[in-house]
Amino acid sequence: MKMTKIVFRTVVLSMLLMGVFAQAQVTGTVTNKTTGKPAAGDAVVLVDVQADMGEVAKATTDAGGHYKLNKPGQSSYLVRATHQGATYYIGAPEGNGPGDIAVYDVAAKVDGVVIDEDVVGIVETVNGQLRIVERYSVRNSSMPPRTQWSPRSFEIVLPEEAVVDGASAQRPGRMLTTIKLDPNGSKGHYSFNFPIQPDDGAKSTLFQIEYMLPYSGGKFTFHPQVTLPARTVWVMMPKSMSFAAGAGSVFISSPQDPGFQTYVTKNAVPGKALEFTVSGTGAIPRDEQQAQGSQQSGSGQEAGGPGSQPGGGMANPINTPDPLTKYKWWILSVLVLLLAAVAAFMLRKPATGAASSTAVLNALKEEIFALESDKIDGKISPAEYTELKAALETVLKRALNRQGIGNRE
Repeated sequence: MKMTKIVFRTVVLSMLLMGVFAQAQVTGTVTNKTTGKPAAGDAVVLVDVQADMGEVAKATTDAGGHYKLNKPGQSSYLVRATHQGATYYIGAPEGNGPGDIAVYDVAAKVDGVVIDEDVVGIVETVNGQLRIVERYSVRNSSMPPRTQWSPRSFEIVLPEEAVVDGASAQRPGRMLTTIKLDPNGSKGHYSFNFPIQPDDGAKSTLFQIEYMLPYSGGKFTFHPQVTLPARTVWVMMPKSMSFAAGAGSVFISSPQDPGFQTYVTKNAVPGKALEFTVSGTGAIPRDEQQAQGSQQSGSGQEAGGPGSQPGGGMANPINTPDPLTKYKWWILSVLVLLLAAVAAFMLRKPATGAASSTAVLNALKEEIFALESDKIDGKISPAEYTELKAALETVLKRALNRQGIGNRE
């Protein structure tokens, strides 16, 4: 999405212009939230995002859970604490901010772990195949809070014909991370070796899988299976395609947007497969502006009541295979960590002196041109245009001042 790209580039350029210099030390306290006590003896490591997550400093927490790490220089850093084998990350604080980290005791199975939403997004039909993006929102409301983690932390069942294109996972309130999906016995059975941490308020753990299915006959029957109790199972599909629930399965039409169809069933349980068949061809609209417009018109009424739309009320939870589009609100909520990773990529081969300033100015000019083009084409709203233009102009002014140009007029 163009707007998202401009936002990210703008903030990254701001970071570059301000010169994100590392501070001398990172200090903080690691607390075991399961016991409510300091986590003594845990390993804490400073990792350099810019150097492929290389470890640059190490420490062990004392009896009070305290640690201290020395920053070796200018870069983007994360702090990683390891407790009972599970890892927990925070962005390395700037200035004198505390680097406090919460950890939890670990168990292979934890009471209170359930699927809040299983969203099967039929994105499009293409070249005799179905493109699917399936997302699971997994809640961990264990008391006392504990992390569920093992080589099979979360198991899923896909159609046997599925060809997996990619998988990712997201900790509560953190960034979406590409990970490996492990085959688990029978065909179509997979597992995630990824910790399911206790929820952070309304934020849960996210698992996402992208896969292709054969569709040469123009029809496919799904038999979704959940491995944990699931509050809701959603099906989202193009408006031009047909949907039919199978025998013994109850799916209710639950319109969310004029551009696509949405069906939902509730209280799915392990061991009982659901069934539905889709036919026809089509694609979910990729124009997010249309989705925003439909949201403002109030066209979507959901069977589960207010605030229970798939994705927590997103206007377009499954739009294209691009996770930046589908999960924009999650990503924006952890913008600082994500920007650190993006900035690290841009800074792998940093330019210096006049060449660096010229490159920044050229990039800003390109972004302003792209923004004006999007406004003319109607791809962004007036409010978005005003906000983004102001941000770009602020960064441009800083760049000019750095070169000694801004004060010459």
